[in-house]
Amino acid sequence: MGFGEKLKNIVGLEGSVKDFIKPAAGYTCANITLGGAGYPINQFHQQYLTYVEGLDTEQAGSISLITGLFDAFNDPIMGMITDRTRSRFGRHRPYLLFSLIPFCLAYLMKWSSFGVSSHGVDSTWIWYLTAGLLYSVGYTMASIPHTAMLPQVAPHYFQRTQYKIVEYLMNSIGQISSYVFTALALSSFNIKTALTALPTPEPEHRGNYMMIGIILTLWFAWPLILCFFKTKEPSSLGQPKEPLNIRYLLNEYRLVFSNRAFRQYFMITMFYSLSRNFYSITDQYFIISVADQYNFFNSFIIISGIAEFCGAPLNYLLVRYKQKTFCGKLLGPLMILGLFLNVFINPTTPAGVTQTIIVLSMILYNFGFSGPGFVGENIQPDVTDVDEMITGRRREGVVSTFKSLFSKTVSSLTSYVVGKSLKDFGYDPQIKAPSAQSPFTIFGLKLNFAILPSIFALCSVLAIYAYSMNKKDHELMKQIIAERHTYGRVMTDLTAEQIQKLEKISGKKWREMWISTVAESEKPPVTV
Repeated sequence: MGFGEKLKNIVGLEGSVKDFIKPAAGYTCANITLGGAGYPINQFHQQYLTYVEGLDTEQAGSISLITGLFDAFNDPIMGMITDRTRSRFGRHRPYLLFSLIPFCLAYLMKWSSFGVSSHGVDSTWIWYLTAGLLYSVGYTMASIPHTAMLPQVAPHYFQRTQYKIVEYLMNSIGQISSYVFTALALSSFNIKTALTALPTPEPEHRGNYMMIGIILTLWFAWPLILCFFKTKEPSSLGQPKEPLNIRYLLNEYRLVFSNRAFRQYFMITMFYSLSRNFYSITDQYFIISVADQYNFFNSFIIISGIAEFCGAPLNYLLVRYKQKTFCGKLLGPLMILGLFLNVFINPTTPAGVTQTIIVLSMILYNFGFSGPGFVGENIQPDVTDVDEMITGRRREGVVSTFKSLFSKTVSSLTSYVVGKSLKDFGYDPQIKAPSAQSPFTIFGLKLNFAILPSIFALCSVLAIYAYSMNKKDHELMKQIIAERHTYGRVMTDLTAEQIQKLEKISGKKWREMWISTVAESEKPPVTV
């Protein structure tokens, strides 16, 4: 066996590499945008609103709160729309193109008020609220349909993991490229400054932030277009439409939450998102006003990116040879440890010690969070199959958006809570010197940057331990679903143990699920 075949065997790739890479790359290239667009927003936008545009942390947080709540309820609407779309291009694919106009316009507006901020705080707040709402519409129009396509694009258990690892690489390309463009724009295209010492954000840097918007808008447009033309999805013209009303909508989501596998997936991703949101919202405030190390912020980000990227191949192999949850169980504790190390940083800590702690913390945190993050991404399509076993229908849009409805609601509340918390702890973005911060303010920054994220990360890892479905369970489930669709009944003679495991996964009694029923065409005729 040659080296190429040995490598294919290690990664579990069947068939030719070309036959796998072309469709996988065609589908996942959209993640250059979907994974990269939010990265500079999470890293720099909240601080841009406070340091450059003059909003306080509570005002900036209130924008995140409103747009986040809008985004949360925007997602299920998009899911319902895609599930009912009838097009020769499929239910989901056309929206990759439809999203371009609102997405691009919003991205420009997010990084410049085009003079509106000169009219006062209220005008500034309204402008960026409008930009946030429009961005939510554009991003949702692309991300929800793209996510919902995966179970059809990659129907098999481990094939989805293979697509996810390519998707992870595309996310990394999007994040790294967006960071490089952002750093270059903030440093006025001085490569040395971009790599080593970005200037602390000030109002005179408005032109640099406008350049971020222009460059990234152009960069993030093409992957969505390419994905539309390179991804195949079956026509949906002949599919029946379900009724759409409030009662039906509520019942749809009641059914989703009755799925035990979904509830576990929901808890994993919600606590994971909370941990990352608290951390990312507070990181620059902490680096500037506690650690006093903003000159090295770019270097820290580069180290973080390398650490996260190194986790990808390990996560893939752990899923290949273990189970989809194993990487979260193994690496999640490193995430928790990396977060908690920041508690030991104080304004009086020697600079060399502070830098060492930050570097070690970022390596552990970013390498560690790749594990729980990979778990959530991997099990989401499988949860859709559990839903089909319960209901008999493919509801990718409803399943994917129900989680985002609640997680984004909680995340938007987090943004406001962080902003309000920092203000209540006495933090003023215009006073950057650590020596000027009170012990009470320092504790508030640590609470939001290290302590609460550590607790939420721990909850995510505990939720991963509760998830029980494995490859063998999934293959059995797919088999009997196919039998029920084809023959009108399950043909496999299931053991009591198998039925008990399927009940544990779904949270439903066997007799309560669609999979246990017999189609009308298969029922014996009634004799009189």
